[in-house]
Parts: sequence; C-alpha cells; structure tokens
Amino acid sequence: MHPIIKNILAVIAGITVGSIVNMGIIMISGSIIPPPEGADVTTEEGLKASMHLFQPKHFIFPFLAHALGTLAGAFLAAKIAANNNIRFALVIGVFFLLGGIASVFMLPSPMWFNVLDLAGAYMPLAYLGGKWASKD
Repeated sequence: MHPIIKNILAVIAGITVGSIVNMGIIMISGSIIPPPEGADVTTEEGLKASMHLFQPKHFIFPFLAHALGTLAGAFLAAKIAANNNIRFALVIGVFFLLGGIASVFMLPSPMWFNVLDLAGAYMPLAYLGGKWASKD
C-alpha cells in the first residue's frame, strides 16, 4: 500500500477508534458514578444548566474518556502509519485537543478541570500512545 494512503488511513482509524473509546466511556460513566440528583445530562442545555451541581467525582469519567480515547486513537494511528509514527500519534492528540478546547467554550466546567483536561489528557497521552506503538 502506498505510504500516503496508509498514513491517511492511520489518521482516520485513530480518530474513529479514539472517538468510539471516548463515547463508550462517557456512556458507561453514569452507571458507575450517577449524575447529581436533578441533573439532566441527556442534552447540552441540561448539562449546562446543571453543571453547578457536579462534584469532583463527576469529572473522573470525562477525563478518563478524553485521555483513554486519545491514547487508543494515537496508539492505533502510530501502529498503522507507514512512517513518522509519533508524528501521526500527535496529529490524533491535536485533533482531540481541539475537541477539548471546543468543549471548554461550550460547557461551563470548573477551571481546575479545564486545565487538567487540556494539559493532561490529550498531548501527553498521544505521545505515550505513539511511543508504545513505536516499540519493536
């Protein structure tokens, strides 16, 4: 397979798998740590309106979703890429980081979570995924 096509497929696969992991964790999070009483987390408007009810424990699974989704996507992209494996892992990290930045503007999350999420969930785990995938 031509390296350019392989690299494009690596990015598409990394974004797809990372998104699936992210959403899977978000979907199970409510059954492990239930949302606060009276919080409507089924819509963006409901989430915005009830964000003040959330305690730190309610941010564990969103962080894990962002971190593990990025890690899985970056690992896969680096495994599939024809060359520059870590670079393609970091491309996945940038993609998910942009999503995280958009989330900061859309949801009124606490500042401590925004900083932790943006600084700790995306680029460090994309790099780690790339390093793990690059080991022979």
